[in-house]
Amino acid sequence: MSIEKQLPSTRTAELDSICSKAEVIPVITIERLEDAVPLGRALVEGGLTVLEITLRTDCALDAVKRMREALPGASIGVGTVLTPAQYRQAEQVGADFVVTPGATDALYRYGVESPVPMLPGVSTISELMTGWQYGYRRFKFFPAESSGGAKAIKAFGAPIPEARFCPTGGITVDNADDYLSLPNVMCVGGSWLTPKAMVEAEDWDGIRELARQSAERFHH
Repeated sequence: MSIEKQLPSTRTAELDSICSKAEVIPVITIERLEDAVPLGRALVEGGLTVLEITLRTDCALDAVKRMREALPGASIGVGTVLTPAQYRQAEQVGADFVVTPGATDALYRYGVESPVPMLPGVSTISELMTGWQYGYRRFKFFPAESSGGAKAIKAFGAPIPEARFCPTGGITVDNADDYLSLPNVMCVGGSWLTPKAMVEAEDWDGIRELARQSAERFHH
C-alpha cells in the first residue's frame, strides 16, 4: 500500500487551536432533538466551548445543525464517525472537526482531502504509526481507561513524542488530571458533563454548573 498524499499541517494546527480552547470536551449523545440547543448553551455558558456530538442517535446531524446556528462561538465536532460517508455528512452540517473511535485507511485517505480536521481514534502504537504515515499528528486515545490509561499515553510519548492525544472513554472528574498532567495530552473527552438523568429532567442550570466546575478545575 502506497500513501500518495499526506495530511496538510494546517489541519493539525486547526485541531490545536480548537483543543486549546478547552481542557475538557463534553461528549454528547442527543436523544431528543429539542434538547440540543439548551444543552449546548448550558455547556458553553459554563465555559466549555468545544462540544462533540456523537452519531449514535438518529437526530444527531440535525442537532449539530441547530447548535451550529444557535452557538456561533462554539466549536462543534461530530463523533462516532465510522465511514467516509458519515464524514461527508459531518462536513455538510458544518462540523468544525470530526472524531472517530478507530481509524481505517478509507477514513485516513478521506481526511487527508477534507477541509474538516479529523481526530482519529487509536488504542495501540501500531494504529498510531498507521495514522502517522498519513501525516496525522493528533489522535483520540480510545477507549482510554481500558486501553492502559494515562500510563499508556505516557509510554507512547517515548518513541513518538510529537503525537498528542485527546483521551476519551472512562474519563471522570476524578481521573482527568492524571491525563491532563501529561505533556502529550491536549484535552480529554468525557460524558460525565451531561448525566442522562439531568438531561432527561431538562436541568440546564445543573449542567451549566457542572460545566463551570470542570472549566475552573481543569484550567491549566
